[in-house]
Amino acid sequence: MCRAVPIGDLLDRASQRSDKMHSLSTLLTQEMVRSYCRCLNPVGSLNSDLMSLVRSLLQAWVDPLVILSNSAITLPHPAKSSISSRIQELQEHSKSLADGLDILSGKMGPDAQATSSLPYTGGTDLGQDRVTILNKFAFLLSCLRRDSHKIDSFLKVLRCRAVKLQPELC
Repeated sequence: MCRAVPIGDLLDRASQRSDKMHSLSTLLTQEMVRSYCRCLNPVGSLNSDLMSLVRSLLQAWVDPLVILSNSAITLPHPAKSSISSRIQELQEHSKSLADGLDILSGKMGPDAQATSSLPYTGGTDLGQDRVTILNKFAFLLSCLRRDSHKIDSFLKVLRCRAVKLQPELC
């Protein structure tokens, strides 16, 4: 008898694999930085590049957060009001963080102030039927989670380097 694997279990497996992928990529990046990048680029340059990347990622989420916010109001989900509130909170935190990083990057120099355009090309329509809407909404949230983790990690690296706590380990 064939039995379908629940979506939650599939997502758990995917999450475990993505955690492993993130862990491996982190180890590889640390090895590269330890072995090569410190020889090629001064730490200050790496910091400016990280700040620029963080600001670019944050800016790239402005439009998708608006789409999530607008869609959450009519989301066919029993917790849509809670989801909507949290997305609004995310928007506020994102804006606040962006404003703070604008000030901080100004103190770091012109390289840190540069941003790359990372436009959202997913469109504003999440679909017509309940399943499609929920799938696209969940996918967009998973992308937000992934990118917010990158932003958080990069800022922690910058903080570590700023206080000079063994910068080679940051």
